[in-house]
Formats: sequence, C-alpha cells, structure tokens
Amino acid sequence: MSTKGMNRRQFLETSGRATAGVAVLASAGVLVDPKGAWALGLTALDEHSAQTLLVMSRTIYPHDTLADQYYAGVVGALDGEAAGNADLAQSLKDGVAGLDAAMGVPFVELSEGNRLEVLTARQDSPFFQKVRGTTVVALYNNPLVWRHFGYEGASFEFGGYIDRGFNDLNWLPAPSAEASPAAAD
Repeated sequence: MSTKGMNRRQFLETSGRATAGVAVLASAGVLVDPKGAWALGLTALDEHSAQTLLVMSRTIYPHDTLADQYYAGVVGALDGEAAGNADLAQSLKDGVAGLDAAMGVPFVELSEGNRLEVLTARQDSPFFQKVRGTTVVALYNNPLVWRHFGYEGASFEFGGYIDRGFNDLNWLPAPSAEASPAAAD
C-alpha cells in the first residue's frame, strides 16, 4: 500500500472538519465584497446590519480612493465588541433599524445626500457616536490606510521626524532662497 497521499480515514476526518467550519461560518453571518475580493466573518451582526454600518462609516469619513475592505475593519471591530456586549449589539441593531426607517428606504439604498441628511439628524445619538468613534480608531489606526495616504507611521524608533519624514514631502514646491528668512541675514 502506498504511503503517499491521503487514506480514506484522513479524508473523512479532514472533510468533516471543513464541513463543520463552513457550518459555523454560515451560521454566524458573513459580509462579502460584491466583487469577491474579501469577506468578513460576523459573530454578532447580521449581513444587512454589517453592510449598513460599512456604508455609514464610509459616509461619515468618505475617501473615494479607499476600498471598502478598510471600512470593513470598522464593522469587524464593532462586531467583535458587540459579540461580548449584548447592550451594544442591541444598540447597533436598533440604530440600523432607525437608519432604515428614517426615509422609508433601506439606508444603503439612499443617495449620498439623503444619507448625510439622515446621519446629521442623528449625530448626537449614542449610536452615531459609537460608530463614529470606532471608525476613527479602526480606520485611521490601520497601517495599510497610512500607506494609502502617504503617512509613514511613527518615527520615534527611527530617531524622530528630523531624521525621517520631516523634509521628504515631494508634493510641495521647494522653498526659494530669496523667500527664506535665513537668506535675508
């Protein structure tokens, strides 16, 4: 008998684990990119709530050149926190329901102007503030987002900004010698 490959017992054991993993993933919910480039497993949120929160965070902090996968990180952070906090999970669920009910159309189907109007009316609510605060941290504390915007990250371990990053802007014109205060001395 050949020792290469997988025997029947190993095949059944492996496929059983894979099937169980898919069943767990399917029961928890998944937020999937329409183009199929990424997916986010959900624990506490359903797919509609996750999609609404993604669109909400993109509307609050819009960056046309930033892909949805970075905003999905916000949804992942909210989902992770809601998994251990039933009050937050209910607040997110109620907040999404409120966004959908605001104009009688699901929030994700509203135009950008109508989304702004709905969010502006709710900007002082605890729901809005929770999503806004989580977006600030989860979106702008992502090193891949830093790279997208040209931020090189903290410089302390490299000697500070004097030695790294202080004078490497290539999008500003170089100062002229006659405009410099040192040139007048």
